[in-house]
Amino acid sequence: MISTLRQQYNAAFSEKLYQQFLDWIAAQYQYRPPFRIAETPVFISAPFREKLFEASNAIARQLMAPEFLEFSRNALIPGQIVPRESAHTTFLQLDYGVCIDENSGEPVPMLIEAQGFPTLYFYQDFIAKAYRKFFPIPENYEHLIGGLNSETYMDLLRRVIIGNAHPENVVLLDVQPQQQHTAIDFLIGKAALGFEILCVTDLHQSGKELYYINKAGKKIGIERIYNRLIFDEWLQRKDLHARVDITDDLDLHWVGHPNWFFKISKHSLPFLKHAYVPESFILSKDKPLPDDLENYVLKPLYSFSGSGVKLDVTRRDIEALKDPENHILQRKVAYAPLIQTPSGGAKCEIRILMIWEEGAAQPRMVNNLVRLSKGEMIGVKYNKNKDWVGGSVGFMEP
Repeated sequence: MISTLRQQYNAAFSEKLYQQFLDWIAAQYQYRPPFRIAETPVFISAPFREKLFEASNAIARQLMAPEFLEFSRNALIPGQIVPRESAHTTFLQLDYGVCIDENSGEPVPMLIEAQGFPTLYFYQDFIAKAYRKFFPIPENYEHLIGGLNSETYMDLLRRVIIGNAHPENVVLLDVQPQQQHTAIDFLIGKAALGFEILCVTDLHQSGKELYYINKAGKKIGIERIYNRLIFDEWLQRKDLHARVDITDDLDLHWVGHPNWFFKISKHSLPFLKHAYVPESFILSKDKPLPDDLENYVLKPLYSFSGSGVKLDVTRRDIEALKDPENHILQRKVAYAPLIQTPSGGAKCEIRILMIWEEGAAQPRMVNNLVRLSKGEMIGVKYNKNKDWVGGSVGFMEP
């Protein structure tokens, strides 16, 4: 979004250099990410950065309000509620589509999703450094936020995830984590902080305590779980069988308590009010549908990676829903193809990564994630056989 830097970057780009960039990424952890890494980062102007920060701080304040805590109780699903819920989320992600304001003609961020769940905190610092290594990135443009550098950022992640525990007593938990698309993030985190990466099926239970068996055959007690487990995915895996029930009252600390995945989610969107938050509401038999239904997107409350989203929704689609109360309608926003590439304009979605430490008065912005698209939506299936799309990062003008 800064034309001079965009022109310089595009002029310096070559396919050979891009392939070297991808090969270098794959060599660092002997792992090649399965998702597409974009040819370019995004250069975020100071005015747009301030709009992102303004919106994120305003939304965070609303999510801290007592009224939200009451509202969010309805998001929890019986049978998927985990005891010992933390007072607030540890991780907060806010996804914004980059759009054009109809009145001013200026770029504006429009909130698309909110998540009380960790994202690629380790990978995003890593990929930013990879872009710097191979491509012309101004030294004074930063991807980290609030004066953090890579060292202090990693110290923050260590403080939040490991805390006072020994790293071997801290586990990252997911469903078959080595097979997840985000496995590169897990590998970087393990190398940096030393936690163990486990599948739910690796857990053992003795009373209220969990443990795992390490490679030496030793029983290792679990004190903290860095939670990357999504209940939707776990419940669909009928082929996997756990020895434990993670909804038990367990004697451990959840880093990213599972309940916040539900509480700060699509369920939250109707609660949020801001100029950069599109109107949305939970479907209800008591609430009439808007006359301009074509201007809304239908989204299931409990899904991940964009599954179940319907762009061109009709009344027949809504009438066919077995559980309309588990869906929202969100007013459409028009992503603007503002990122100029050799093969045409790319649309952009920017995620602000936030962390809320225990004892802190509020969450803080720490990093960002960018996804580029030339399709109807951001996801992979909408961008097949396209270039200059995929995962990336934003470098912000000072």
